[in-house]
Amino acid sequence: MTVVATGAGVLLVLLALRDLFHTLLHPSGRGRLSTVVAGLTWQVCRRLGSRAVRLSGPAAMAAVAMVWVGLTVTGWALVYWPHLETGFSYGTGLEPAERHDVVDAFYVSVVTLTTLGFGDVVPTAWWLRLATPVEGLIGFVLLSAGVSWILQVYPALARRRAVALRVHGLRRTRTADVLDRMEAGAVAPILRDLAGDIDQVRVDLMQYEITYYFVDPHASTSLAATAPYALELSAAARESGSASVRHAGALLDAALAGLAEVLDSRYLHTGGASATVLAAYRGARTPA
Repeated sequence: MTVVATGAGVLLVLLALRDLFHTLLHPSGRGRLSTVVAGLTWQVCRRLGSRAVRLSGPAAMAAVAMVWVGLTVTGWALVYWPHLETGFSYGTGLEPAERHDVVDAFYVSVVTLTTLGFGDVVPTAWWLRLATPVEGLIGFVLLSAGVSWILQVYPALARRRAVALRVHGLRRTRTADVLDRMEAGAVAPILRDLAGDIDQVRVDLMQYEITYYFVDPHASTSLAATAPYALELSAAARESGSASVRHAGALLDAALAGLAEVLDSRYLHTGGASATVLAAYRGARTPA
């Protein structure tokens, strides 16, 4: 039993750390466990209605963080559990024979992970005196990772909203309708810059998968709501009499195709063209 519990505990801790690494540090930005947890949270929020959908992004981040912490706490509790009576010293008034081993194992794990160190239950076995500081370090890693994750995700969301606002402004000024009457020297840079910004959103989505589950409440800041108009801009540009405008329109079309490819391969699975994928992206923002 001791070997089984310890082995299971170590596996749970390694699973949490591996998923954290793949989610925050690996270039793919995809931890298998975090992907499943975030997707389930998204589905639950959609079923609960529009208010819940607006909170789906933060809820997904919180759910993933709780899973990481829960796996780590449970894993270390399994490591400690078989050794509570022989490997730990209890403070005055705490009798090991009268305690509940499972509760105490989780208590020691939580106290150690959070580095609270109350000192009422302390390890006496040499290997446990080495193991508990390791758990404390893992707790520090989890805290640092959570703060780092927030500092990475929210700037990515700000970039996405800025792109949406730019497309919204172009839509309000009916740019696609008057594109052929505008000077090529003014139109081409606008379209090229927009294509570059959309490429950046694509990179952010690949690196920080959790950003997909953040829903913007206003249409003007929602890329899902404004992206279809960017397709209209690229189509209008490709019909222009100016070679520079046509080239800029082709760049914009390629950027939108790349964004649609990421959205479809990871989340939507429509198998359709860019217009179909972006329409599905917009539809996915509404509650089921």
